[in-house]
Amino acid sequence: MMSSNTEEDPFLQVQQDVLAQLSSTRPLFSSYLRIRSLTNTATSPELASARSDLESALSSLGEDLADLVESVRAVESDPSQFGLDAGEVARRKRLVQEVGGEIEDMRDELAKRIDSSAAGAGKGKGSSSGAGGTSDLPDPNAFAIADGEGEGDDDDYAAFEQQQQVQMMREQDQHLDGVFQTVGNLRRQADDMGRELEEQREMLEVTDNLADRVGGRLQTGMQKLHQGAWHSFGDGNLSLHRAEFTLVSGALD
Repeated sequence: MMSSNTEEDPFLQVQQDVLAQLSSTRPLFSSYLRIRSLTNTATSPELASARSDLESALSSLGEDLADLVESVRAVESDPSQFGLDAGEVARRKRLVQEVGGEIEDMRDELAKRIDSSAAGAGKGKGSSSGAGGTSDLPDPNAFAIADGEGEGDDDDYAAFEQQQQVQMMREQDQHLDGVFQTVGNLRRQADDMGRELEEQREMLEVTDNLADRVGGRLQTGMQKLHQGAWHSFGDGNLSLHRAEFTLVSGALD
């Protein structure tokens, strides 16, 4: 059973790094071949720069591939001890073989350029040993897969990819659930605020109605006060004050 957790499997971690570096190295290799085909001298600054970039990338890539090689060697004797099956081990061997072969092809092209520019042709690839053209990696063919050994590993890899996609979809669903919950909380808060505003509006309407009624009574009382004052003007100031008190008290009741 192949592991689906890259954080617990060092091979899968390094595998991601190797594939990423290989993707960035291929354009460098293509650029080197293009510049080499357009120049007539090995001392071209553009060619030297492209060669330096390619050699640096291949060196870093080779170091990571060596880690993959050691990882495969460590698990191939007893895959079940590491939670792996024969199909996953075969897939890892094939990956190491294919990546190693591609790296060797690139280094062979670098060696060809050295051979063609060296004085006194005939030194062959031995003249490139001091320029980083050779590899300390084991022969990728050492991991050749026997016929039938890798049967079903494509299905295992497809299942692994499907598990990764399911995990990503599950995490996205969890994030969406959190967003929906936050939106729900905001909606409930908005509803509470709306109810409070409605209650305050009703209270203001009641207060306005009371103020209108009190104002109407006061106005009526004042009119009666003026009318009574004219009729009882001759009765003296005491009668006038009593009338005012009576009318105001009646208006406020």
